Amino acid sequence: MSTAIAPSQQPATAAETDPETLGWMKGFPPAPDRTITFQDGSFRSFPELRWAWSNVRQLVPTVNVWRGAGPASLLPREDRDIGAVASTTMDGRPMTFAKMLEETYADGIAVLHRGKLIYERYFGALKPHKPHIGMSVTKSFTGVLAGILVSEGEIDPQAPVTDYVPELKASAFGDARVHEVMDMTTGLAYTEVYTDKNSAVWGLRRANGMAPIEPDYDGPTTIFDFLMAQKKQGEHGKVFAYKTVNTDVLAWIIRRASGMTLSDLLSERIWIPMGAEEDAYYHVDRIGTESGGGGLSTTLRDLARFGETMRNHGRFNGRQIVPSSVVEDIARGGDPEKFKPAGYTTLPGASYCNQWWVSHNAHGAYMARGVYGQGIYVDPKAEMVIARYASHPVAGNAANDPVTLPAYMALAKALMAG
Repeated sequence: MSTAIAPSQQPATAAETDPETLGWMKGFPPAPDRTITFQDGSFRSFPELRWAWSNVRQLVPTVNVWRGAGPASLLPREDRDIGAVASTTMDGRPMTFAKMLEETYADGIAVLHRGKLIYERYFGALKPHKPHIGMSVTKSFTGVLAGILVSEGEIDPQAPVTDYVPELKASAFGDARVHEVMDMTTGLAYTEVYTDKNSAVWGLRRANGMAPIEPDYDGPTTIFDFLMAQKKQGEHGKVFAYKTVNTDVLAWIIRRASGMTLSDLLSERIWIPMGAEEDAYYHVDRIGTESGGGGLSTTLRDLARFGETMRNHGRFNGRQIVPSSVVEDIARGGDPEKFKPAGYTTLPGASYCNQWWVSHNAHGAYMARGVYGQGIYVDPKAEMVIARYASHPVAGNAANDPVTLPAYMALAKALMAG
């Protein structure tokens, strides 16, 4: 179902759509008008998605990302009430950090400063121990896994994609190079318009298991089949265009180069050494393949741990988890001139590098971003990491950036000032 909101129609507020208050999926069985299912698509509707994004495992098949048998890594706490920190939205309205969370339908927020957890709040259906879907924040995990394999010589960014996945020879990726997939500078006919049921992203959702298959549908029903069917449009390497199929191709390359599933690789290389507090999970397609472009669910604190790992140049829990060169390459960013034609007005001067968004602002902040307001925000200058899960009524981040991004910068400056 479309999540578009007509300009004249103001969606109900976060308080009015609180899934606990509304009683979604309560009772044995839930009342018919309080039941959310995958098959009827109601899990994608607002306000039902405010429950669904914290309960993906109850809706679709998933595969576990094991945290290991060891203790969870320490996240030292130093609570600060930052709710009153003031900012001004991009359209000139006064805002506070607490009001920002309410206005942008946050489900959870965790703020780390110099490695200490200074602020942690949960709303709606989310709880500290519950995983929430990261949507396209997943891409940044995929990019880091690829970066690790590049640093070890298992993947050559300059190599043709077909060196790893010859099955893609007849597809749009047949003459693409790995780095073009990593940075999303491929030329593809694929479109990613969340509000248009005819957009190719809906075909991807059917293929990866996140949209039901209609009785008359005769398209691809697995991720691999969908990727092999992609058509080329334009030239590779010229401009950035945000298209999730790039990440799913990168995930395929990762599997081939490592000989491992994405879930086992993430467990072995990041989740276990990081000392994750809880298992994570990916939703999977009809043959058990993880969605590398949008399928990862984690707890909020584990998302914050990953952000802190990045801020510390790949080091966390007493060990070097991600090679520092991988993090530094991401933080430097890509080519802003290739990014500019994509028209992201809330991200002036930004770029995209290995599945991360790089702001090139005064603090050198870079981000993992997902639809409906998911994110990791790393501010190296302020020594700050923000992990955020949300269930905004509008998919595109242009709906919450004008409120969240100024609030993050205001908080960074407040923390630097002491």
